[in-house]
Amino acid sequence: MTTFASGTDTLTRDALTVLQPGFTGTTAPDWLLRRLGEGLASVGLFGRNIASPEQLAALTAQLRAERDDVLVAIDEEGGDVTRLEVRAGSSYPGNHALGAVDDPELTREVAHDLGRRLAACGVNLNWAPSADVNSNPGNPVIGVRSFGADPALVARHTAAYVTGLQAAGVAACTKHFPGHGDTATDSHHALPRIDVSAADLAARELTPFRAAIAAGTRAVMSAHILVPALDPERPATLSRRILTGLLREELGYDGLIVTDGMEMQAISAGYGIERGSVLAVAAGADAICVGGGLADDDTVRRLRDALVGAVRAGELPEERLAEAAARVRTLATWTAGATAREPGGRADGGPVADASDVGLRAARRALRITPGTGRPFTPLTEAPYVAALTPVANIAVGDETPWGVAAELLRLLPGTGTGSFSGDGAGPAALAAAGSRRVVAVVRDEHRHPWMAAALDALLAARPDTLVVEMGVPQAAPRGALHLATHGAARVCGRAAAEVIAGTRPPTAP
Repeated sequence: MTTFASGTDTLTRDALTVLQPGFTGTTAPDWLLRRLGEGLASVGLFGRNIASPEQLAALTAQLRAERDDVLVAIDEEGGDVTRLEVRAGSSYPGNHALGAVDDPELTREVAHDLGRRLAACGVNLNWAPSADVNSNPGNPVIGVRSFGADPALVARHTAAYVTGLQAAGVAACTKHFPGHGDTATDSHHALPRIDVSAADLAARELTPFRAAIAAGTRAVMSAHILVPALDPERPATLSRRILTGLLREELGYDGLIVTDGMEMQAISAGYGIERGSVLAVAAGADAICVGGGLADDDTVRRLRDALVGAVRAGELPEERLAEAAARVRTLATWTAGATAREPGGRADGGPVADASDVGLRAARRALRITPGTGRPFTPLTEAPYVAALTPVANIAVGDETPWGVAAELLRLLPGTGTGSFSGDGAGPAALAAAGSRRVVAVVRDEHRHPWMAAALDALLAARPDTLVVEMGVPQAAPRGALHLATHGAARVCGRAAAEVIAGTRPPTAP
């Protein structure tokens, strides 16, 4: 069993236990190992920490050598948000693609395979799935991370995802409670506000969370959003009415409550991470996620001291902090037992299994094909030019992960050219770069970007035979000689589209 450094009192250990910090580098820094010895119980991983599955397995083994019951968390949704395959693109389509197929058993299978890979690398807590109902098509941060806009559909796939992931020995963390789908603001940048009635929230936003709780989700992540119908003063992460009154008492949830990243501007700009963390624990949160942008020992020390100081000042009940720490340890115990029960689960740095083909099968099933109004589409036999109309990536997705169809088309049609275009003048610039080659225009949420729609207008006016691949939410009307909606930008989604364009897989294939 883990032993703690002498001189670390119970209060200090509990304060460290509720933190989920990140760090930089692909090996654990000395300060992190020291904090694990003092009581830190969780570590959060991001793309910056991962070079390969084998390296990740060695890293988690290094952490467990210091503390055998450490919770190793990751933000691995699959689809557009991937850390395990941050530099290659995900082997799994994201939620929107799975919702488009609407086969809960397939969703369970995808989540289980992803969980199997995470467990093999020593990861035992996944900050997924997103249970947000994407009811606002203009949402800048959820989009294809949601299973869809229908609460019942989102609910059944959220439950299937939780079941599949946890059957592989990895705890699910269903997010972002009480629902981030009806927002027009990204909480990484500012505090979003949802102005709907409590009745509408109960019928729409809360439906998938009820399903997740019924499915046994081991963790729930709070959202940094203001919901005046529930609490007009404080965002959900800091609201006792929402975390304790609604989630705990009304919905009957008794698992771990994790905050979204406390360094996000929705909290840090208005409260600061220290004060925000104290308020979050007082409101009912059990674990403080911090480290997407702040990843050092100073951050851990400041948050530990803020929690300890709040208890000693009478601002945070000591029993509330102790209760939060106990929930963290309870989840750690569950993950240890779940990994041991799952065949093939390992955290010893040994060989790591590859993904199965379930992700590609799912991506193929999610593809929606709309032929143009002219003559029937004939697969390309000559190398085209891929014009990627590229928006600014939101922080959750990041800009490290490649997307599109160019790499897959290059493999199938050697000589394929490509370029990235954005802003005013993107259309003419793409036409000039393409020359006489057939154009494949790749867009991402065309409906949210007027410049993108204008660029596509220019391409289609000059080259009506342009093929269009929409890799975001397919809200805009299909157009082009052939329109392919992938429902996400994962690598496997790009491959599914490229197969149809190059004719290696018939458009009607299941």
